[in-house]
Order: sequence, then C-alpha cells, then structure tokens
Amino acid sequence: MSDEQTETGTGWPQPAGPARPGGPAGEPDPRPDAPDPDELSPLAPQGPAEREPEPPDDEPAVASGDDGATVDLSGVSGSGEPAARSEGSAVPAEEPVAPVKSAAGRFRLSTASLMIVVLLALLGFTLVVQLKTTSTDPTLGATRQEDLVRILSDLDARENRLQQDIRALEDSQRQLRSGEQGRQAALDEATRRADELGILAGTLPAVGPGLTVEFEGAGKPISANRVLDAVQELRGAGAEAMQISGGDRATVRIIASTYFLDGENGSLVVEGRRLMGPFTITVIGDPATMRTALNIPGGVVASVRGDGGNVTFGEREVAEVSALHVPIKLEHARPVS
Repeated sequence: MSDEQTETGTGWPQPAGPARPGGPAGEPDPRPDAPDPDELSPLAPQGPAEREPEPPDDEPAVASGDDGATVDLSGVSGSGEPAARSEGSAVPAEEPVAPVKSAAGRFRLSTASLMIVVLLALLGFTLVVQLKTTSTDPTLGATRQEDLVRILSDLDARENRLQQDIRALEDSQRQLRSGEQGRQAALDEATRRADELGILAGTLPAVGPGLTVEFEGAGKPISANRVLDAVQELRGAGAEAMQISGGDRATVRIIASTYFLDGENGSLVVEGRRLMGPFTITVIGDPATMRTALNIPGGVVASVRGDGGNVTFGEREVAEVSALHVPIKLEHARPVS
C-alpha cells in the first residue's frame, strides 16, 4: 500500500489535483458552508448532479511542502495576528509568526551590541596594559625582593670602589703637582744661580745701580797697581760686576782672574789688551758704600792724588756692564760630587 493510501485511511489512492479546501487530511473545513467531509469521500455515492463546488474567489491560500503536507494560511491576517476560527478547528488559536520575527530582530540587535561592548572592553584592557608596561620597568617589577636587595648591595659596593679610585687619583694629582712645583722651583733656582755665576764669570751682561770711577794722571801716568787697588777696594765694598774702558773706547770685562800690567807710553795692559788713558771703571753695586771704600784715608783716592793724578766719581741709577769675557775652560778643577 502506498503512503498516500495510508494517509487517507480509505485504502483508495488519493486523486491528483488541487488540494481540498479545509487544510490537512483529517481536519474539518472551517467554513460554515463547507460540505461534509464524508460526502466528499470517494466511497460515498455521488450522482451526476452532485459535483464538487468550486472554491470561491476568497478561498484561503494553501501552501504545500515537499513531503506533500499542506498548511492553511487563511488563519493569518495581513497584520500578522491570527484570524478567528470556528469552534471545531484543530489549528491552535494563536500562531506566533510575526512575534517570532520580532524576537529574532531583537536577538540580532542584542548580539551586535554585545560584540561592540566586548570589543570596547578589549580595547580598554589593551590600553591599560600598555600604559603599565611603559610606565614601569618590567624587569624590576618582576624581580623578587631578595634580588632587589642584592642589586642594591652591588651598587653600594661599586660606589665605594669608585670613591676609592677618585681619592687615589686625587692623591696622585697632588703628588704630581707637588713634584712639578718642586721641579719648577729647583729649575728656577738653578737658573738664578747660573745667571749669578754667569755675571761673576763675565759671560753674561749685567745692569743695575752703580758708579763710574775715572782715573786721570797729570804728570805721572796711572799705574797698574793703582787700578788693581781700586778693583780690590770695589770688590770688598760689594761690587758685583765691573768693566774698564780706555780713552780709545776699548773695554775689557773684569773678573776674578783679570790681571793688569803697565804698558808703553802710559798705557795699561788688561787681559792682554792695551788701553790708553784716561781709564774709567764702571761698577754695579751700592754707590755710597763703594764711594766710601775708595775715599778712606790712605786709600786709592789719596794715593792717586798723591801721585799728581785725580779720581772722579759719577753715580748711575742704571749702570750697564756689557763687555763679556770668554769662558775659561777648566783643565784640572772638577766639582765635588
């Protein structure tokens, strides 16, 4: 037996054609003027006059599915509210077709709002995490307290070592400065001593306050002994540098080893050089002391004047001894080490 025969329950095949008004099989037609379902049964005898009435123009719409089942849509009004049905209708009184659509719309709206809220929450969480990451050191933030104490101890020890290095460098700097100052002072002292020795040795020119002593003979020339006595008196009075000049402007530097000899025609030989009178000695030292030393009774001035000569003094605020002596090369003497 086929499925259609089973569904009708009559054993007869369902005739092909448009579905009967009245809905699914086994349900009565809700229309008031609908014929009795038993009358439409193929088992019921029908005369030639009894034809199946044609459905009116306002016949309700019927939808059929793929499995052959039909659904009556006449119970739904255009506004989406279920229409009134008769008392014998088996269809439920209310079919929530439109409310289901409205609930689905509200569900879609709630889902979109929920997604927006979730996205905003994720964005805020990301910003907060980023701010915390940039504002704090992640390494120190994740370090334990024991590790932080150890790091602090290492920093203190490093600071102490650096302080010790600074103090050592400062001590070295002070020593270097002290040694440099000592070396500079020794160098200055050596330079000063060299200058003094150079002046005494006649290898360096000299300037300073002093005297000019002029010897002039009248009838008797000035002897070498009178000049030597004058040089000795001046040295004893503190003369530091001397030179002797002749009338011919020849000049000789007088040092410790200088010697004087009488020359021809009243000349004077000094260090092998001949000088003609009158003779002038330029000396650097205290003018008053040296003048007093030459004017002592029985001294140089008295002896020259006793021989008929004359001695003239001239004080100089700045006396210049410019003549130089050739350095003496020592052959035997050596400094004591």
